[in-house]
Amino acid sequence: MTDAAPLTDADGNARPYSVSELAFALKRTLEDAYGFVRLRGELSKVTHHSNGHVYLTLKDERAAIDGVVWKTSVRNLSIRPEQGLEVIVTGKITTYPQGSRYQIVIETMEVAGIGALLAQLERLKQRLAAEGLFDPARKRPIPEMPAVVGVVTSPTGAVIRDILHRIRDRWPCRVIVWPVVVQGDAAAAQVCKAIQGFNALEPGGRVPRPDVLIVARGGGSVEDLWPFNDETLARTVAAGTIPLISAVGHETDTTLIDFVSDRRAPTPTAAAEMATPVLAELKALVSDLAGRMHRCGARAVEDRRGRVEHARRALARVPDLVRLAEQRFDIVSGRLTASLQKNLSAHERDLVGVAARLSPGLLKRPQEVWRHRLDSLAARLAPAVTRRFDRATERLSGVSKLYVAVDPDRPLYRGFARVNRADGSLVVNGGLLASGEGVTITFGDKTRRQAVIDGDPAASPAPARRPARKGAAPLPGQGDLF
Repeated sequence: MTDAAPLTDADGNARPYSVSELAFALKRTLEDAYGFVRLRGELSKVTHHSNGHVYLTLKDERAAIDGVVWKTSVRNLSIRPEQGLEVIVTGKITTYPQGSRYQIVIETMEVAGIGALLAQLERLKQRLAAEGLFDPARKRPIPEMPAVVGVVTSPTGAVIRDILHRIRDRWPCRVIVWPVVVQGDAAAAQVCKAIQGFNALEPGGRVPRPDVLIVARGGGSVEDLWPFNDETLARTVAAGTIPLISAVGHETDTTLIDFVSDRRAPTPTAAAEMATPVLAELKALVSDLAGRMHRCGARAVEDRRGRVEHARRALARVPDLVRLAEQRFDIVSGRLTASLQKNLSAHERDLVGVAARLSPGLLKRPQEVWRHRLDSLAARLAPAVTRRFDRATERLSGVSKLYVAVDPDRPLYRGFARVNRADGSLVVNGGLLASGEGVTITFGDKTRRQAVIDGDPAASPAPARRPARKGAAPLPGQGDLF
């Protein structure tokens, strides 16, 4: 309602308002009366819109009010709005004229109590566990002798001094500290950036890549340690490729990254002990192993020496072995002469017995048999060769007669002639020859080249006849071809 607008018309009746006038008048009145409010309630109907805005409802046991968090304010919230979370919000009350309802435009949001924080944390833990981020199978082993240790912590607290002092006493290695804040709203983002920065280092680069990471912070309240329960931080730890030890708070304190990290340490000092071995213990172990190795080697040498000595006593002397061999050789050589003479006598007796049965007729008998076989074979072979020769002669005579019968030049000696065109083709029909066309005529004794002349055959002089061969009858009615 404006002061300039009259409340009554000319007739004294109340002035009618338009719907827009009344809606915006109520909007201004409500915003003036409740320009800034602080509400406590439970979140319900939380909707994260694709455009970045968050729409929700704040309720208690008797009433509810709609709320909206614009996109520009969402990134400044300290917590993520979730269903069932009890919060305290600040903002201004306004109306939505198109829907005739009022709502609160939220600018800040905080958890109403520790119980609500723990409930939110428990729901987040269940969700991450269902995704497998807490699975022991995905945890990486901590290297036994790291060359570089990366530490993510505050550079000014007692934590970094305890870690450096403990590492210096145990193991000579390089320590790289990435300074971050470990409390407040910016802590989670800085720790995420540090972990991502260490994992982004290339091996062999100007800044050495750590073999193991330690994320450390001293003890504190639940609110102080709350940045280490951030979901983004937990996912960053799970996505890293460098083994990570979490050392946040004291032994009784537990944060979300303790479940995601590869190893949890009860204190930052214990984390330094987990990340590095004790050099003195390693030296003592190496010395002990070297002594055991020398003792084992000495025992092995003594054992081999005893076995060789025992074998030496069991072996005979070399001169005894040579004399024994000489004796055996003499015995065998004496037996060899007698055996050869005996063998020769036995073969001589066998030869005399066989020679008595041998005679010239026994040797000639196989020769007579083979001679008889050859004579029989020769008697059968001569007629067969003759018959085959006669058959070949008859076949040759038939082929020669066939050759004479099919000889193309034979009719030429009986008065015929063969006419060929200039291209060599044979003329079969004289009517197909053109006037003036050159032809070749082959007779029995020679070949002539002529040209075809058209005209009356009766007017042409009679061609001279070749005298008929002796004994051949003249061919009556045979005229000139041209």
